[in-house]
Amino acid sequence: MSRGVRVLAPAKLNWTLEVLRIRPDGYHELRSVLQTLDLCDVVTLTDAPGITIDVGGPLGETLADAPAERNLAYRAALALRERVGGRRGARIVLEKHIPVAAGLGGGSSDAAAVLRGLDLLWELQQPQINLIEIAGEVGSDPPFFVAGGTAAVRARGDVVEPLPDAVAPEILLATPPPGDRGDKTARMFDALSPDDFSEGDATFGLREAVEAGRALSDGELMNVFERVLTKQQPDTALALDALAAQGQAAHLAGAGPSFFLLLDRRADAAALSARVRDLGFEPRRVRALGRAAALRTEDV
Repeated sequence: MSRGVRVLAPAKLNWTLEVLRIRPDGYHELRSVLQTLDLCDVVTLTDAPGITIDVGGPLGETLADAPAERNLAYRAALALRERVGGRRGARIVLEKHIPVAAGLGGGSSDAAAVLRGLDLLWELQQPQINLIEIAGEVGSDPPFFVAGGTAAVRARGDVVEPLPDAVAPEILLATPPPGDRGDKTARMFDALSPDDFSEGDATFGLREAVEAGRALSDGELMNVFERVLTKQQPDTALALDALAAQGQAAHLAGAGPSFFLLLDRRADAAALSARVRDLGFEPRRVRALGRAAALRTEDV
């Protein structure tokens, strides 16, 4: 029987997301603190003559027929094999549970899971810093997922510094119906102006709270894309405004269109879930996933 590895690929949200400036290479200089969640895709890797990918699971239908070359997980496998000069292959089976193109980093997490899993399957014993570097060749978001848990990122998102696991309440995650959202992240970045740029103070303050072990609160969270939400993602903007009118602080997840609310002990989670559903979004109760759990692997 073929040896295999099963790897979790968690979703993420940004506790903070700030843009400092546009870099000479055209990318935006970021400061952000990110967090893995217990909403996860599952990646199973087994030995095979070449590299192939099969996509399934409850939310895999939109990706199942797409060319392999467009899938970040497949591209991550090719990048790793090229880096190490190997000839081994793998069958990648991707079970999708994270909504696609919803601001939750599912594709990037799948790519990082493939790198971590193939490092075990191919017995490469690559240092984490090497895997982060290869992940950066695939995209700006995969490097964070190599570290998992709570982490600060900078540059274009590819410089990652792991932090202690954040102390956070339960989270109500709201995701939109499936749909073709195109290159949504690029449009959100293009909509920003220098007036939206900052010095990274919110990220610095959030990081201090994490390192001190303080429970995170709404006032410490910040996402620059909320400044351009009305024109770029009006449905999400209307939902956030409607919740704010009820005294509920909702925060954009990544570049949207998903958003989330922190559930403290006073929150009526059932009533909030019903309200989110009335606004046209699917509610899910999730929790922050610490580093050890986020990086868990098992043999199959």
